[in-house]
Amino acid sequence: MGLYYPVITSSVTGYLVLMPFLIKNVKPQIANCEPRTVNYKTMKHFAQLFTRLDQTNKTNAKVEALADYFAQVDNSDRLWTIALLSHRRPRRTVNTTLLRTWAAECGAVPLWLFEESYHVVGDLAETIALVLPPPQGESPQSLSYWVHYIRDLQNLDDAEKQRRVLEAWSYLDYAERFVFNKLITGGFRVGISQKLMTRALSKFSGVEENSLAHRLMGNWSPDDTTFEELIHSDNPLDDISKPYPFYLAYQVENNINDLGDPAHWQAEYKWDGIRGQLIVRKNEIFVWSRGEELITDKFPEYAPLAKLLPNGTVIDGEVLPFKDECPLPFQLLQTRIGRKNITKKHLEQAPVILMAYDLLEWEGQDIRQQPLATRRQLLQNLIAQHPANGTLRLSEALEFTTWEALANLRARAREHLSEGIMLKHLNSPYRSGRKRGDWWKWKVDALTVDAVLIYAQRGHGRRANLYTDFTFAVWDGAELVPFTKAYSGLTDKEFNEITAWVRKNTLERFGPVRSVKPELVFEIAFEGIQASARHKSGVALRFPRMSRWRKDKPAREANTLQDLQTILAHSHGDTDKNN
Repeated sequence: MGLYYPVITSSVTGYLVLMPFLIKNVKPQIANCEPRTVNYKTMKHFAQLFTRLDQTNKTNAKVEALADYFAQVDNSDRLWTIALLSHRRPRRTVNTTLLRTWAAECGAVPLWLFEESYHVVGDLAETIALVLPPPQGESPQSLSYWVHYIRDLQNLDDAEKQRRVLEAWSYLDYAERFVFNKLITGGFRVGISQKLMTRALSKFSGVEENSLAHRLMGNWSPDDTTFEELIHSDNPLDDISKPYPFYLAYQVENNINDLGDPAHWQAEYKWDGIRGQLIVRKNEIFVWSRGEELITDKFPEYAPLAKLLPNGTVIDGEVLPFKDECPLPFQLLQTRIGRKNITKKHLEQAPVILMAYDLLEWEGQDIRQQPLATRRQLLQNLIAQHPANGTLRLSEALEFTTWEALANLRARAREHLSEGIMLKHLNSPYRSGRKRGDWWKWKVDALTVDAVLIYAQRGHGRRANLYTDFTFAVWDGAELVPFTKAYSGLTDKEFNEITAWVRKNTLERFGPVRSVKPELVFEIAFEGIQASARHKSGVALRFPRMSRWRKDKPAREANTLQDLQTILAHSHGDTDKNN
């Protein structure tokens, strides 16, 4: 028995853990079964791509890396790469608890040390890749081979899963193991937007970007199409459910008067629901969320529209909770999201409409290039002819002649449970993705309260060695009551400063969480507030984030639970925090 010093270091965080412990001379038990050989490019190509994408923030460098990769691999790997980068990931097939145990055993690392290292590295896939012994050989297998290998684990017993996972680890190098682990845990993500991937694919294939963006939408998977069918199909509407890429707006940044003559603009409320497209083709109806999730079954209220609306109709709008001629809080809509079965109670408590914004397809023709004014008139006529019992409504165009008048309407947006104002140029086509110039969102100013930091937790990835995830509280008499969590809004310099403070002011430890002295005050900004029986404070915030560190305020001057309840009571009107 000797003294052994395993070193676990993260390539993402650059953080080093060095922990001595005693072990016997144990060799890792790895299955000695060589994978069969096929004539594909290897997993290394995809692992190298992942590394290149992860190590740069430059758009052109990412496009170049993707285009190079598409040129090197075969169509099967091209197809699976597109699927993975557009969030069509294979489901998790192995419990992460088992993976931790197997990795610790394989690397001859005590499980407690593995768990401590995981807290520091901040990423399970990377921690596993770091503790495993060197591979016994090289794998000639492709990305698509390993994706199918992972999916085939689904129905195996734990012993056979372990044998096959160890076999895979024994033939993959560090970078390949990292990607394999990301895929097997269902946590594969990389900083690539759909727009950026489409640009790279266009550079490689020669197909125009807008056409590609449309072809990549919809309910496809590598199991039911090929690369040639997906990219070079003459008619992307062969899939009758296929939506169009969404047109997204930038936030107004400069003086609103810079937009010119108000008469050239349409304004409407920015509704707080789920952006979606409603499609009627061949007497069938489909509803897609902006995140490319088919949500038709979640909202049976829309089913009658399949018979009421003409075939070849695609409407862009907002899935909006709505009752008694009034929008309902977004939190009610959340009670229906993610449920397998929608009950009568859900339908009664959170009924929905489609608040229609735009008409993208009419009588089977793509009309996105026509001016907004033309599309709007067609949409208005459509809804007038097919009222659909109130399920389909036209988003009202607000009347204003000056920017000052519109600013007054914006100031009262919360009275309508709206997030602000949408501005659209009347001559604008319906574009793809986020573009500047023709569409703008002019959101109301965020609500804010000052709160006390009471718990801190390390972040993930490159921030795994920093405390970035915080729990905040407000006063209820002499007691601090937790009411929200937040992890964004501060600079890296501030996170470093807070981390140093947390380490010196920790009161208790609960795994990766630290209870700290209630001294630091932060301004918490949020978009909305709702009563919640699930939270001790009785409220839940919408999109909370840290807007600034209030070094000028002592903890005793933070806001109170009564302040939050006052904001809640006046959430349909303009509310300022109690300073």
